[in-house]
Amino acid sequence: MNAATALRSAAGELAAAGCETPRLDAELMLADSLGVARGRLHSEPELELDRDARAAFADALRRRAAEREPVAYIVSRRGFRELELAVDPRALIPRPETEHLVESALGLPPGWRVLDVGTGCGAVALALASERPHLEVHGSDISARALELAGENSRRLGIAVRWLAADLLDGLEGPYQAIVANLPYIAEGERASLAPEILRHEPHDALFAGLDGLSAIRRLAAQLAVRTDVRFAALEVGAGQAPSVRRLLLDSGFDTVRSERDLAGIERVLVGERAAS
Repeated sequence: MNAATALRSAAGELAAAGCETPRLDAELMLADSLGVARGRLHSEPELELDRDARAAFADALRRRAAEREPVAYIVSRRGFRELELAVDPRALIPRPETEHLVESALGLPPGWRVLDVGTGCGAVALALASERPHLEVHGSDISARALELAGENSRRLGIAVRWLAADLLDGLEGPYQAIVANLPYIAEGERASLAPEILRHEPHDALFAGLDGLSAIRRLAAQLAVRTDVRFAALEVGAGQAPSVRRLLLDSGFDTVRSERDLAGIERVLVGERAAS
């Protein structure tokens, strides 16, 4: 079996299983099974699969088609901005829209201490530390398993970030001049509408946040009301949540709140700023 034949067959199987991007999924998994760059599948369509590659690809197809496991978990990695991160079910898979959270903080002044709350696999903290080495970046999470994964990414990439175990800001003395956070924001009532890739495989405590999806953000905003050391807060939010989160930040003492839209035009990141106390 060569690469072209394997891809054609796999893409059909994945399409029949309901996967949204069958050809891309097949290419990513085949390249991983062969241990080659994805581009080589296009430049060498006659590339032969040996017995080990066929077995690995068959297992990947089973996981994707039958179990609807995310491709990122199958190949154990995901690109995020300029980084390639290790990913697994210990934390959510980084999404492209979360890159806007990083972008919102790129202009912070040199020397500021920044905390990525709910860091997961460390994507936001590591990207920010990599692109703005003049900042002191910390990452926190309530999940010990997520922090293990973040630490593994930090060591492999050689990017210095301090990792902290905490429930939002509880017990973190700071001072922190800036907070960035991609907290759970899916409402409980939306469970049935989620793709099986998400609902079956990604950690639910990193997805769901009460009846309106704002319970975690609401708790963080209450903490920020008394954390006057924090002069900048950037929060990723779900579609339609921007007006409520804007009010939460204003009520927490931020002087101004602006929104950053993602490529779909959704107000995806709310940025609150206030003067030094």
